[in-house]
Amino acid sequence: MTDALSLVDDWGPEKIVVVSHRRTGMKGVLVIDNTARGTGKGGTRMSPTVTVGEVARLARVMTWKWAGVDLFYGGAKAGIVADPVSRDKEAILRAFARALSNEVPREYVMGLDMGLTECDAAIIQDELGDRGAAVGTPEHLGGIAYDKLGVTGYGVAEATDSAAQSLGMPLAGARVAIQGFGAVGAAAAARYAELGATVVAVSTAHGGLHDPSGLDVPAVLAAREEHGDAFVNRFSQGAVIDAGQELTVDCDVLVPAALQDVIDVEKAHRIKAKLVVEGANLPTSPQAQEILARRGVTVLPDFVANAGGVVAAAFAMDARYSGFRPETPTIFDTISSRLRANAVAVLEEAKRRNTTPHTAGRGLAEERVRTAMRSKGRLPLG
Repeated sequence: MTDALSLVDDWGPEKIVVVSHRRTGMKGVLVIDNTARGTGKGGTRMSPTVTVGEVARLARVMTWKWAGVDLFYGGAKAGIVADPVSRDKEAILRAFARALSNEVPREYVMGLDMGLTECDAAIIQDELGDRGAAVGTPEHLGGIAYDKLGVTGYGVAEATDSAAQSLGMPLAGARVAIQGFGAVGAAAAARYAELGATVVAVSTAHGGLHDPSGLDVPAVLAAREEHGDAFVNRFSQGAVIDAGQELTVDCDVLVPAALQDVIDVEKAHRIKAKLVVEGANLPTSPQAQEILARRGVTVLPDFVANAGGVVAAAFAMDARYSGFRPETPTIFDTISSRLRANAVAVLEEAKRRNTTPHTAGRGLAEERVRTAMRSKGRLPLG
């Protein structure tokens, strides 16, 4: 069991709230990491394995992600210990929202993460009687359809294109392998194809597909739409590979866009890509990052590469009490300009400091948070 006090460092967390409800069996946690730059904002996840340590780790990622794209919200995250397919899901979700009514939305605004849907965000708003309590609601309630629009995956591809150009490796014609073909991976694949890249491998929990000459991305997307994750076993093009093998196929760009902690020391020695773009949160261990750096492999950090969803969430935050939905072209234009500029800034800072992009990007984000903390009198005197 995690000792909550052991999680506290110079940055946070500012608040850890553990809640429960006997009748529904609800158990959950909210971690508000750092609000020097604004209200705590981060997704709420539901899983039987949620832990305080996991949520705290993800809340810290949000602190760096908001600062990294220079948007004025703070790092926070919430988790509910429950099965998202449970028939009691709505009752548990409502109990969780009620238990956090002191914090939501004044200190934390709920959003979507693993296990929650757009309708769940609407339920949170309904339970607390406040449109400001959550973002990620359905379009017909004024929300931004993150997954339908593919904002995170689009941003991953835009950041990749900018990083590749900075490295002297044009994305057009480059071979890309994608781990995870959910909302992020699928949208990224579609944008990679538009940018002229060749997608040579994709994967789901059911396995992967690999074709060195390039997969037919529109056909793959259509098969996913028809068959879900199992499409990999029904698709006629390419060889079926075991899940995990896509990380080590011969390619120029590798995009881990599924789970955290998938690239460890062993995998780091076997990766053939020249550029790793972190579409998922925390997919590469610190030790693996060092190994990849020594091998000359550039890793574009998650808080830079997958911040497209964060940019879209900022628009949603502004629109919570508005009668007008944000314009979709404006959202995409902002994602592109922000992520492209940040990718180059982080890689140039890493080169200047002779360090990894993670360390360089984290340094830039830390300075922004530190400056805000100093301005608000949150740092020790002296």
